[in-house]
Amino acid sequence: MKKRTVTIVVGIFTALIIFFIAKVNKGASAETEVLTQVKVGEFRSEVTASGELYAKNSVNILGPDGMRQANIWETTISDIIDEGTVVEKGDYVARLDQSELGQRIQQASSDFTISSSQYKEAKLDTAMELRKARDEMDNMRFEMKKQELVLENSQYEPPATIKEKQMELDRANKRLLQAQENYKLQLEKAKAKVEASEAEMLEDKRRLDFLQEISSQFVITAPEAGMLIYRRDWRGNKIAQGGRVASYDPIVATLPDLTNMISKTYINEVDINTVSSGQIVELGLDAFPDKRLTGTVTSVANMGQQRPNSDSKVFEVVVEINESDTTLRPGMSTSNKIVARVVPNAMFIPVEAVHSQGDSITYVIVKDGLGIVKQEVELGISNSDQVIIKAGLNEGQNVYLSDPSGMEDKALNRLAGKQSLAQNKQ
Repeated sequence: MKKRTVTIVVGIFTALIIFFIAKVNKGASAETEVLTQVKVGEFRSEVTASGELYAKNSVNILGPDGMRQANIWETTISDIIDEGTVVEKGDYVARLDQSELGQRIQQASSDFTISSSQYKEAKLDTAMELRKARDEMDNMRFEMKKQELVLENSQYEPPATIKEKQMELDRANKRLLQAQENYKLQLEKAKAKVEASEAEMLEDKRRLDFLQEISSQFVITAPEAGMLIYRRDWRGNKIAQGGRVASYDPIVATLPDLTNMISKTYINEVDINTVSSGQIVELGLDAFPDKRLTGTVTSVANMGQQRPNSDSKVFEVVVEINESDTTLRPGMSTSNKIVARVVPNAMFIPVEAVHSQGDSITYVIVKDGLGIVKQEVELGISNSDQVIIKAGLNEGQNVYLSDPSGMEDKALNRLAGKQSLAQNKQ
């Protein structure tokens, strides 16, 4: 009786151990089985990238348009109002550094002073020279009249004397004619000298007036009403106080048209082939997470570029936003989801469920009742989360998202067409 009791107790204990081990194994198996169903429905191939808002149209606030004529190639923004300030037409916006212009004005003023003195001096010199020449001609006319009287009074003199007096009169007349010719030349020379001096003075005056007029343009005002936005350089940095303004591109800031906005985004070279003009875009705003906008791709850059802090090449894509929203501001960050392609009735699974064997074989692990099948599949297009299955699975089948243990040596169930091809190659 005692022996029978011990046997029963040992049997019950053994059964409990077996039940516990089975329960643990079943729980562990259930914990490691992460499955998903093969679905059929609308499949969207999407490209996601962050972007930044810009105004499609804007009015540029320009610095002086005559900086180049003033031989000023660059200047510094010494003061500018805060970005985002709403201004009216004619309101103060910025002030540019005038130190170099001041030197130009000082030099032009000095040049004008010198040329003015030279002009006055030229007029005085020529007046004195011409007066002297006229005095000499008056003396010659007097001498000639004197010789005429001498000749007239010598009519009773011997012929030789009369002839001598006639020759002296002729010489006096000749000297007068020469003096008159010289005076004409001297007069033309004096006019040319005064005109040249006057032209130089007027040119110096014109340049001084021009520089003084440019000086007033170094205080920048708003050409239209709007919200001031700082300009960005080629690196994307904002040009604020202390920034440089070039004569060949004198934009100080902009006044954007907030009713028509675009989002500029940059797509990497791997995804750019799937993006084209006309595609629909879904946008979100980092500043307003609950706000959703729509847009359309309007342009895709043909050439890639290297962005700061990035090793890969990217292509600029411009998205025009359909909605007009008063909360949109240039510089806001956007999340852009470009719908590259839509397939209405597609069969798809998560990309995590797809595995590869070698270079050309892709497969999934299917739960088939109580068994597991290693099934080859033919893939279609994919997005960041899902991939289309063109062959190898049926809707509603369960596939593993992670590999169950012991699948390395399990035979692969090939697709019919590909299996025949493989056999023909052998």
